[in-house]
Amino acid sequence: MRLLIANRGEIARRVQRTARRLGVSTVAVYADPDREAPFVREADAAFHLGGAALADSYLNVERLLTAARDTGATAVHPGYGFLSENADFARAVQDAGLVWVGPRPEAIERMGSKIEARRLAEAAGVPTIPGFDRDQAPEALARAADQIGFPVLVKAAAGGGGKGIRIVRAAGEFEAALGEATEEARRSFGDDAMIVERYIERARHIEVQIVGDHHGNVVHLGTRECSVQRRYQKLLEEAPAPNLTDATVQGLCSSALALAKAIDYDSTGTVEYVVDDATGEFFFLEMNTRLQVEHPVTEAITGLDLVEWQLAVAEGRALPLPQEAIAFRGHAFEARINAENAAADFAPETGQVAALVVPEGVRWESGVEEGSAITPHYDALVAKLVIDGVDREAARRRLVAALDALIIGGLVTNTGFQRWLAEQQPVVEGRVTTRFLDETEVPAPSQAAAAVVSAAHGWERARRAQAEPGPWSLPSLRVTPHRPSLPTALLDETGEWHEVADTDATDFSSRDAVVVDAPGRRVWVNRAGHSYAFRLPPRRERWAPNDAESHGAADAVRAPFPAVVAETPVAAGATVAPGDVVVVVEAMKMLHSLESRAGGVVAQIHVGVGDSVESEQVLVSFVQEEDASDADA
Repeated sequence: MRLLIANRGEIARRVQRTARRLGVSTVAVYADPDREAPFVREADAAFHLGGAALADSYLNVERLLTAARDTGATAVHPGYGFLSENADFARAVQDAGLVWVGPRPEAIERMGSKIEARRLAEAAGVPTIPGFDRDQAPEALARAADQIGFPVLVKAAAGGGGKGIRIVRAAGEFEAALGEATEEARRSFGDDAMIVERYIERARHIEVQIVGDHHGNVVHLGTRECSVQRRYQKLLEEAPAPNLTDATVQGLCSSALALAKAIDYDSTGTVEYVVDDATGEFFFLEMNTRLQVEHPVTEAITGLDLVEWQLAVAEGRALPLPQEAIAFRGHAFEARINAENAAADFAPETGQVAALVVPEGVRWESGVEEGSAITPHYDALVAKLVIDGVDREAARRRLVAALDALIIGGLVTNTGFQRWLAEQQPVVEGRVTTRFLDETEVPAPSQAAAAVVSAAHGWERARRAQAEPGPWSLPSLRVTPHRPSLPTALLDETGEWHEVADTDATDFSSRDAVVVDAPGRRVWVNRAGHSYAFRLPPRRERWAPNDAESHGAADAVRAPFPAVVAETPVAAGATVAPGDVVVVVEAMKMLHSLESRAGGVVAQIHVGVGDSVESEQVLVSFVQEEDASDADA
């Protein structure tokens, strides 16, 4: 077998690792931004797809088939995301005479539509949430919402990943929410069909991993808890799901098997459920016909390699083990480390990984390394930190310790948030609902003082000890008050450099992870998961405050983060009210509507659809009051 991996980053490296162990040759495909990525370098062969746009690269079926033909590939693994649940792509792969490492196209198709999946689940005796999908007219969906009773959930019938979903709490909000969800679904999946269903306020998101083969065998590999989410994107997962009764676990697993058998499922897949925390009832949510991002926690508690099982099934072999031979041991957590600012409503971030220290004894699934860049073109995932232990509390404590030791320098990430999260009482107790982050204020990083690394304990010792960045251990590191002859600055987790205050001082002890970049005159310190960068600038360098008005009027609409412009719904000369959407941007595969704060007359639209924009770039400016007065006169 020569395996083409039709994906990128972390999952491409994950599949490559198993293939390498099994002696299977791999082919990487890549777009322009990934030309120097580790997954490209580590494959046995690589094929350039095209530019950064997904339509030109990772979603271009013809280019992917050309890559398979030109590199001599005999099989295709789709990873997750992109085309992994695209039945037409699966058929095209098979029609080209290649092995498809995934379920039959028919199964993908049937489960790909949440509408069809609901009906199949009902027929298989799996409980489903009360909902409506039989008429797609907006007025019919609105009537159904009234009949179901608010709050309701409006969600895309196709796709997943939290896209095309809105909670609607009152009838007056329905039309706008439906419009937003429909447009996001159309952009993400090319399908704007919607479902309206009852919204469960105290919901837990529980999954069951299943695997089937071509011989009629299907097994489950236990449960996973995925309730820690923001904007329907999972952040922290664990296996097995805690605090479920034996009866509930049995019901979840048996119904997942019943659904898989009903559609003759023949690969890895995940049946997802909503569990009502108030009543204990569970309802079918959807089935993902692919390998999940969070599959490592299942591997940790079973000792199995799910990619190896996928390859075995794709080659026509029976499942390696029957249900009774599958054993479950211990507990595991997976923390998704994303390039995002948790204190700024999880705004996506971009940048370069300037320093990277991963603690020993963990499973680190990542598509980046030191020197890699995180761009706005793809999702925000930097890595998955996977920890296991003999029981849940042991695993959680190991997770905390690992987050304390992890350093990702030069890039704003959610590592500090994950560290904070791991010690929140609902997480400690294993009683989290999907509303947890909506109901909990996420603290900003502590404002550690900026100061000088003392010569006696730090900078000179580091400079003499090593000429290249790397781990650095010392009994203590004293960050002392500022002296004019040795200016320093602190780079906080918002990505801003701050000049040192004369009276500031902070102690860092041997409990803190430290990395020194002597040539770059920088020191990175991890405190409670937050990475702080200390810099010793040249004496000639002068500090100047940010000019908040340097890019236009104060009420101009600026990009909150690097993104691509998706829509400009207003034009120059238009009058807008406060709160009106004036531009829509896309970042990390999510749409973000940017609103006018003060309203007014639009002076200029500075960008067009498809333009890439940087953080704080002015997108829309407004006529100033004196200009408007002159015009009226």
